[in-house]
Amino acid sequence: MWLSGTSDLIEKLVRRGAHKVALQFPEGLKRQAAFVTSDLKDAGFEVIISGDPCYGACDLALDTLAYGDADVLVHFGHAPVDERENVIFEPWTVDFDIPVLEKALPLLKEKTVGLVTTVQHAPLIPAMETYLFSHGHECRVADGTGRTPLRGQVLGCSFAAAKSTGAGEILFVGTGLFHPIGIALVTKARVIALDPLTGTAQEVSADALLRQRFAIMEKARGAQHIGIIVSTKSGQQRRALAERLAALAPGAVIVTMREVNPDELLNLGFDCYVNTACPRLACDDQVRFKKPVLSPQEFEILCGVRTWDDYMIDEIV
Repeated sequence: MWLSGTSDLIEKLVRRGAHKVALQFPEGLKRQAAFVTSDLKDAGFEVIISGDPCYGACDLALDTLAYGDADVLVHFGHAPVDERENVIFEPWTVDFDIPVLEKALPLLKEKTVGLVTTVQHAPLIPAMETYLFSHGHECRVADGTGRTPLRGQVLGCSFAAAKSTGAGEILFVGTGLFHPIGIALVTKARVIALDPLTGTAQEVSADALLRQRFAIMEKARGAQHIGIIVSTKSGQQRRALAERLAALAPGAVIVTMREVNPDELLNLGFDCYVNTACPRLACDDQVRFKKPVLSPQEFEILCGVRTWDDYMIDEIV
């Protein structure tokens, strides 16, 4: 059985009058597919599964609806980044023991702290607020909006909830360093990152990332042939941005792609690429690419329409 149960999902499908259901799981949850399928088939639904890679709510398998394979697409693991007809979002909650927050307490210097997390831990925000308040810290938590509909939620492509706190110190609760580094860049605040699963806490600096990005930009300087990547994924399409960037350099051309991978970029043969798809690609995956992959803002700096002092991390708004 799906780890949070399927009874609520079945009720939603019945209310919609669905008969044929498509299921989509991100990579970490695909092993749940067989269990969910069994429950839905027992409830009388026809079920198909999207087996393509999926990295978020920006990457919906809408082809299952377009071609008539399903009446409803059920996307597991994420909250919506936009409203989609005939798509049901089933977020996945990862619980942890709230007292693990004590690991971050020695690093917090301010009484007022901005609090943010990822979709998996967002339901625990009220409990985290209560715990931190009991230990002398008032929390500022932004309401959900736009691409981050859950209170206190941040994405790798949207740090609006962190900016909205207006706090000089922000506590990020979640795994990995990409989110807290992004928060540090967009807010200029002091950022503490707590991994609630390992119990490790640290202050995060964006300095190392900035040095790496500067080196990549220098490698791309003088490139004659430039591919401006446009994603065909549902929540990543930024065609207008790509067209504006392409107009900045005579050697730039738009390249549409669903999956941005090193082999395809190498085969295309451009000197460098500018990524308007998932903002994490340029930073997280640069080591995999043989050619420089720039963010839109970095390309603007090289083209002289933005200064290095105005460097910012890419976001989809």
